[in-house]
Amino acid sequence: MPTTAAATDPDVDHKPTQRWLADAERTDLSELVDTDRYPLHDVDDPRLQAEIARVREDLDREGCAVLRGFLRSDALEQARNEGRELATKSYYSSCRVNAWFTSDDESLPESDPRRHFMERTSGFVTRDMIPADTVIQQLYVSPAMKRLVAACLDEEEVFEYADPFAGLVQNVLPPGTEQPWHYDTNEYIVTMMTDIPDSGGEFQYCPNIRTPAGENYDGVGAVIRGEDTITPRTLLLRPGDLQLFKGRYSLHRVTRVGGQRERHTAIFAYSQQPGVVGRLERTRQLYGRVSEAHIEAEKRREERADGLLD
Repeated sequence: MPTTAAATDPDVDHKPTQRWLADAERTDLSELVDTDRYPLHDVDDPRLQAEIARVREDLDREGCAVLRGFLRSDALEQARNEGRELATKSYYSSCRVNAWFTSDDESLPESDPRRHFMERTSGFVTRDMIPADTVIQQLYVSPAMKRLVAACLDEEEVFEYADPFAGLVQNVLPPGTEQPWHYDTNEYIVTMMTDIPDSGGEFQYCPNIRTPAGENYDGVGAVIRGEDTITPRTLLLRPGDLQLFKGRYSLHRVTRVGGQRERHTAIFAYSQQPGVVGRLERTRQLYGRVSEAHIEAEKRREERADGLLD
């Protein structure tokens, strides 16, 4: 039987209210996902296979793909309410960073994009603070979700992060904040917005602007300095959409949030092998703390195989 949590009010004569818990053996996501459109329970269903084929094509061409209306409306409302509650636990940081999160190198010319630093202010709620019965935890650990992500990425299998903080996080952007141009450390990222701001907070990206063969500093610098306004693309995202994105090769940002409402996004990070733990310094920058797992992993850290800057 699936794992559930039940809460009962002794003063009311009714059946206990059941709350699903995150369960790495649970394949039935019909309570959360629009399985009429995305039948995750049947990998051979032609509708699902067609969506997977489309996502692969979009990723190859654009480095980005979206499964529209992935969440059911009631599940989205639950995720929105949970996200607003989680936001009270956010760790906020503000710092000046370049697109690679590296330190300034005064040996480089001032025009080099690695010397272009931008203000980054955002909040994160780490996985250890996200309860097991939330919508996003249930999605993250489900084998049906992992199977979908792996199929879309044309991988045999994907795994949850072993990182106690990352893997699943909620990004919180209050009004007046933004995420400047940057890359992700992992090749792919899966995200889902759960709350949209009144204005701004747009996702912009430059498909495959760098490759394992090179950083393309000239092209990246033109985008960062605002000289190139043609390459960046703006993607309309709605709450409940599931986005897959090649964030390691595509420079991207979230524009400044306006109005009164925060922008909330769940970030589902999967890896091609088990046991992945985030880098020590970047973990400290993003979440304000590190764990023993990060310290021990850093001792065993090897250079990235693709040779790109993080």
